[in-house]
Amino acid sequence: MARFYCPLPLVSGQVVDLPPTAARHVQVLRMQPGHTLTLFNGEGGEFSAEVQHMGRSDVRVVVGKHRDAECEAACQVHLAVGMPANERMDWLVEKATELGVHRITPLMTERSVIRLTGERAEKKQAHWQAVAASASEQCGRNRVPVIDMPERLDAWLARQTAQVDAVQCVLSLHASTQPLTAMRANVAQKSWVLLNGPEGGLTDAEDAAARAKGFVALSLGERVLRAETAALGALALLTLT
Repeated sequence: MARFYCPLPLVSGQVVDLPPTAARHVQVLRMQPGHTLTLFNGEGGEFSAEVQHMGRSDVRVVVGKHRDAECEAACQVHLAVGMPANERMDWLVEKATELGVHRITPLMTERSVIRLTGERAEKKQAHWQAVAASASEQCGRNRVPVIDMPERLDAWLARQTAQVDAVQCVLSLHASTQPLTAMRANVAQKSWVLLNGPEGGLTDAEDAAARAKGFVALSLGERVLRAETAALGALALLTLT
């Protein structure tokens, strides 16, 4: 059954006009009054719904029963990532959502190609949030990960404090690292903050700054992976095991 993200308060029996994005998707699928679909608003579970009215630009549905269904990862991961160039950030957000990421913070580092501020940053953040919502629709998640506004790594690190209930780690190319797989097997915490650099990785100074903030340096093995591959590989190890 087709699933749509509807960020509105939903109550069984309620008649609602779908938001523009969901309405367009329903129209593209050529659904008609009487057709059924699934709605979720990101607050937990999902609702059945039936199309009541199809207009030229509006779609009205009757909200049905709520189903308490969740498929969230047992391990909650906040991915703080140096933004890769071109369209690879879109791909990273999509695939990280499918893998169960809880939150993504796009970062600008010394080696970042993309620099975003002001209105351009706001537009990109909104675009990536929409990518995450679409990926949640596709993969069956009923909660949409939060995509933060892009910011500089040094500003983000300055706000980080030691967390008793979370593991804070940085993917590092330095020799004094430990394997992520070993770390994962030896800690009980279900919350992780995972920092990864852009193309070329973090500089030595940035890596040191993260360690000074208490981030544990971890590696994924001997091979040097692309920035987005490393982030997703680490995420998969945490959320799918």
